[in-house]
Order: sequence, then C-alpha cells, then structure tokens
Amino acid sequence: MAWLVVSVSLIVIWLASFCKIFFRATSISGAAILDDGKTPQKKNVLFVIAHPDDESMFFSPTINYLASNACNLHMLCLSTGNADGMGSIRNNELHRACAVLKVPLQQLKILNHPNLQDGFGQLWSHDLLTEIIEEEVTKHDIHTIITFDNYGVSGHCNHRDVHRGVLKFLQTNSGRNVKAWELVSLNIFRKYCGPVDIWLSILSAKIHPSKVIIINEQPWKSFKAMAQHLSQWVWFRKLFVSFSSYTYANTLSRINP
Repeated sequence: MAWLVVSVSLIVIWLASFCKIFFRATSISGAAILDDGKTPQKKNVLFVIAHPDDESMFFSPTINYLASNACNLHMLCLSTGNADGMGSIRNNELHRACAVLKVPLQQLKILNHPNLQDGFGQLWSHDLLTEIIEEEVTKHDIHTIITFDNYGVSGHCNHRDVHRGVLKFLQTNSGRNVKAWELVSLNIFRKYCGPVDIWLSILSAKIHPSKVIIINEQPWKSFKAMAQHLSQWVWFRKLFVSFSSYTYANTLSRINP
C-alpha cells in the first residue's frame, strides 16, 4: 500500500509540474536578464558553450525565453566536439539545432582551433579564450553573456575552462558595460528530478532573490533541438533530456568578477 501511495504522489507531482509549464502558471524572474535599459529587440546576447549539443542539453530554457522576447541571439561554440572524430558531423548538427531554437545561423560561430579541442584531457588556455570572447563581444556589440558556472553542470574540464575564460574577460574588460550570467550547477537529486525541479527552483529564487529562474514553456522544442544531434542521440541521452531538470528550467546567477 505504501508503494502505491508513493507512486500516485509522484505521478500527481509530475502532472502538476507539467500543468505549471503548459498553462503558464509560472513565476519567472527571467526579466532581470533584460532589465538593463535596452529594449529586447536591441539586446545582443552571446551564449558561450564548449561543444555542439551543450545548447540543447543545458541552455534551451534560457534560449527559448530570450528568443520569445525577441532578443538578438548569438552563439559561440568553442569546439566542434571532435573527441570521437565526428567534428564535421557535429558541426552540421549544431546548425540544425540552432534553426529549431531560433538562433540565427549567421550568428552562430563554431571554432576548430588546434588548442581548443574536445576532450577530458584537453586543457584550454584562459588567455586564448579571453581573446576570442573579447573579439566576439566587440564585433557584435554584445550586452549580455550566458555561459557555464565554475563546475560546468557535469564537471567537464572544457565547460569549466569556458567559465574561467568568460570570468577573465570580465576581469580584464571591467570598463565595458557587459553583464554575464552563469548556469547554476545543481546537485544530483535536483539534476534528475525533471519538471519537478521547477518548484524547487521557484523556492530557491525566493530564498536567493539574486538568482534568475527561467521556466521552459516549450520543452518539446528542447527535445526537437537535441534530436538534431543524431550522432549523440543515443538512449542514455534521451533519458537525460527526459529526466534532466535543465530541460524544464534554468537557474542563472550573475557573474561578479
């Protein structure tokens, strides 16, 4: 009997979570990202990621939110994800995913720098990353950067180096009016509790009002975007996208250099 009560309770919580998503009964504090005196149409936002599929697996709630608010989205992917020799394939997959997520393809830049190669044993120069980020910010008049935090969601060294590159850019360009936000890495329970995490995210925002919570009102678009990465769309990643809280909500924190 106890297991039945637990099962029913979990089903009710999941259904309530989906209702909160689909019927827009959401408490979103995402407007803080837009609150810098500029209209959304004139706001240039740069996502800085490490590999093709990072945008779909981790950042899609934020991308969907900003795209729906008519922000001008740019994406800088610092490698082709060539760890398994499929860099050219993954390059094309990222183009298709960005088309789904409404990131203009002419505003997508994918690097294949010899010193920025995908891999757990590959350490990326923070000075090189700073130089590349500064070039993109200047070229496109970027107002806001969104990237990984110091842990990088999964602890991947490339994700963590991207964060440090952005941090160093902010430290060496303190005179620029550029804001940066990091995607908060969640503990293992929250990471895999799916849409239920939206309740925990809203509670966290009340406790820590400086954090920004963005709830994904189009999670099906996140699935469709990730499905464009056919080379990566294996069974365990399908499970990840289904049960990962990053499909349903993003918690962002301001990077203060």
